[in-house]
Amino acid sequence: MMKFLFTLVIYCCFGLHSPTNTTATETTIYYFIRHAEKVKNTNTKDPELLPKGLERAEQWANTFKQVPLDAVYSTDYKRTVSTALPTANSKGLPITKYHPTKIDYDTFLKDTKGKNVLIVGHSNTIPGFVNQLIGKEKYDDISHDNNANLYIVTIANGNITDMVLYID
Repeated sequence: MMKFLFTLVIYCCFGLHSPTNTTATETTIYYFIRHAEKVKNTNTKDPELLPKGLERAEQWANTFKQVPLDAVYSTDYKRTVSTALPTANSKGLPITKYHPTKIDYDTFLKDTKGKNVLIVGHSNTIPGFVNQLIGKEKYDDISHDNNANLYIVTIANGNITDMVLYID
């Protein structure tokens, strides 16, 4: 059911972006996910993904299989890069690394305008990134046991819409 709902949402969003729709203006769609399940209780700040996390990373690639992407962004950590990699590889895209606290949002918006972009981050950075783009404090940090939220921000005709789906 969730895959059907996700497909329906994506279809509706891309209806605005369709090249055959000559009255539509440039549409930008951002997809935000938290990294997949990581190894816990390690002495490192940069843990690998658990086998379950590697499976989830593959599931994300499958989720985005029919979604055209122009760019994939990830923080520079093993867990986020490993989460982004299957999707980036399936799309033939490089992973652009970003620092979650040093983002120039104006430059980011300018550089990604009119594109479909996947951004992979962390429980305490993805909601803030989304809030920054939508211009309000709507989303709280993600629970540490939740690796399944998909935030979608669409900017079209000067209007910004947002939603969050739970894809498990």
